[in-house]
Formats: sequence, structure tokens, C-alpha cells
Amino acid sequence: MRVQDTTMKFNLKNEKISIHNGIAKSEFPKYTSQLMNLANQNGQGTRPKIVGQMSELFPQFLTSATSITATNWAQWYKSQKPNAVDVATEKVFEQIENLKQALTKINKDLVRLWIEDLLLSKTYNGFYVQEAILRELAERKGLAFRRSTSDEESQGIDGYVGNVAYSVKPDTYKTMNRLPESIGYTMIYYSKTKTGLKIELEE
Repeated sequence: MRVQDTTMKFNLKNEKISIHNGIAKSEFPKYTSQLMNLANQNGQGTRPKIVGQMSELFPQFLTSATSITATNWAQWYKSQKPNAVDVATEKVFEQIENLKQALTKINKDLVRLWIEDLLLSKTYNGFYVQEAILRELAERKGLAFRRSTSDEESQGIDGYVGNVAYSVKPDTYKTMNRLPESIGYTMIYYSKTKTGLKIELEE
């Protein structure tokens, strides 16, 4: 006889959590939350150094409070960080003012330029980095750079710095089995970072 599965599974949305916790829903005009979130990212108004580490503060509240309510949490937090809300508000509002100024400079032509930069320039830079890496290497070594010919390219060579042939690959290529024809050129590996590329030469 098959045993019936009595495991209960369900989802609980943020709106319902607020209802259960007795938190009144805050209403914001359309688009304003997105703008304030962007301003907060720029101004870093709610960084732990300003408002505290919530993952540490809230457990402290739970162990010290005689009654666990949203109102008591707000009072406790403000007693621990009396200036945090004001400081965070100022930082975010300052960035809102900056956004207001920036909005006055945006027209359709600027939007088109931004779209082209995103779709064309950034895509090219994001996917085709071989030549940029080799040109940088040539500059650092004080040597000439040249692109590989179609025949050299078919052998896995991306270009030459001086007389040395190089193949440029993402660092994930290290885990793959390289083909025999890889012998005869020097490997360069790269990995993407937030600010650009991290380069590693196999020399």
C-alpha cells in the first residue's frame, strides 16, 4: 500500500507577510521607488556603516524586547541608531536632486546614443577582447602588435606581440582539454571583473 505524502508546500508573498506581521503597506507614486532605489545605490544611504547591520541588529532586538511588535522594533532600532534614518534620508535625497538635474539633460538623441552604446559598443567590447588584450600587452612590452592571418587564426592564434604568437581564451578554458595544435603559441587567459579584465599569461 502506497503511503500518502503529507508534506505541505506553499509560497508566501511579501504582501501577505506584511499582513501577518501587521505592517501597513507603504504606497509610492509610480516610478518613484525605482528612482529612490537608484539614488540609494549611488548615495549608499543604507550601507551598514550608516544604518547598521540589520542581520545583527534584529536578532539583538528579538532577545532584548519584552514584546515583539513592529512598533517596538522601530522604537528599539531608533534608540540604537538615533541618527541613521536622517543621515540615510539626506544621502538619498542628495542623489535624487542629482537625478533631477540629469533628467533635464536627457532627450531622444541622448537615449539613442545610450542604446547604441549598450547594444553595439559594449557588446563588442564585452565579447571581443582578444585584440584589446594583445594591444595592451604590446604596449607594456614596447613591441609591435599584428593580427593573425586567416590561416594563423585557423590554428588558434589570435595575434602576435613582437615575434611571439598568442592565443587568448577565457580562464574557463583551463579546465578543457587543449588540442595538439595549441603547441606553438603562448596562452593568455582572462576573466571578467566588475571593472574590466584580469589577465594571466602562460609564460
